[in-house]
Amino acid sequence: MRYALKKTFYAQFCAGENMAEVRKTMASLKDMGFAGVILGYAREVVMRGEESVGKEETDAATVKSEVVAWKEGTLETVSLAQKGDYVALKFTGAGSQALYELSNCLPPGKVLEEAIVEVCDLAKKRDVRLLFDAEQNTVQAGIDMWTLDFQRRYNTEVPRQALVYGTYQAYLRSTPATLARHIAVASDEGFTLGVKLVRGAYLGSDPRHLFWSKKQDTDVAYDQIAESLIQMRFNDFLKPLQGKGSRVFPDVNLVLASHNLQSVKQAMSIRKEQLALAQKRIHMTYGQLMGMADHVSCELIQAGKLAHDLQQSPYENRDTPKVHKYLVWGTVGECLKYLLRRAQENRDAVVRTEEGRVALKKELIRRLVRI
Repeated sequence: MRYALKKTFYAQFCAGENMAEVRKTMASLKDMGFAGVILGYAREVVMRGEESVGKEETDAATVKSEVVAWKEGTLETVSLAQKGDYVALKFTGAGSQALYELSNCLPPGKVLEEAIVEVCDLAKKRDVRLLFDAEQNTVQAGIDMWTLDFQRRYNTEVPRQALVYGTYQAYLRSTPATLARHIAVASDEGFTLGVKLVRGAYLGSDPRHLFWSKKQDTDVAYDQIAESLIQMRFNDFLKPLQGKGSRVFPDVNLVLASHNLQSVKQAMSIRKEQLALAQKRIHMTYGQLMGMADHVSCELIQAGKLAHDLQQSPYENRDTPKVHKYLVWGTVGECLKYLLRRAQENRDAVVRTEEGRVALKKELIRRLVRI
């Protein structure tokens, strides 16, 4: 069973079980034209019932054991990443005490605090950026608190460059207000706000009332938030907080994580217009999961290659999109929770397969015309 899973579903979505397999996968993607990868260690916790609040008192030996296992896996992930890559990390993988602290919006304990600092310091040394992943709603407020804290520490050292990014899920009704608060904090305190924008991945485990009622509402939310961030100005959807300094946009770095071709094309159009008007532009990359939306990734890669070729002309100035593939690595067992979410997301595979088929047909015609 394990062998069959590894050769099929695991191979489609995961980078490998060890460093040699992961490096091989990373190299093949970069050879295809990807600017880099977003690499994540698969260790995490999916919470049910009493697990969602963790334990107030966990013995010191257990806490240390859980945190050390998480730290070593995360440090190994940062060591695998190369300059310009990203590393995604999940705090729930650090164990039961971390769950308790996150669920109750408490600062990380001493052992975990030191582990996170060690991870951040290594990432800074290797010029690798960190994406603090969104997780289930029970712990998300705590994750937001920790993310802002580490952004304050690490996102001021290089002007207009974020080392630490928070993740914002567009399917949550609360996201516009949450992001507006974080924009105000970053503006008032003078640090670069790192944003990874996703549609969301916890439909099966979080309360339904937290989400927009229709998929179309999530699409609107995603596109409106993306537009606001790319243009560094508020709009009718992402509105500023009332208060001193909250209307001034801080510097923003953005990972636009989307499998939706229309969302990607909208972002590319805005970037192209900004370039033509010589407007200030944010640091930005596009991201898609390994094994999904390859037609979107390939369209971005092709646009980047075309822009690069045209840049050789003194009369051309083109936007060159950067695209990263999100890879998760770990044993088959460690990756099971991640794979289950991918299975849930692929329930609409028929629709996306048709979209991919049309894109592949267009690409085939393009190549035949060039011959």
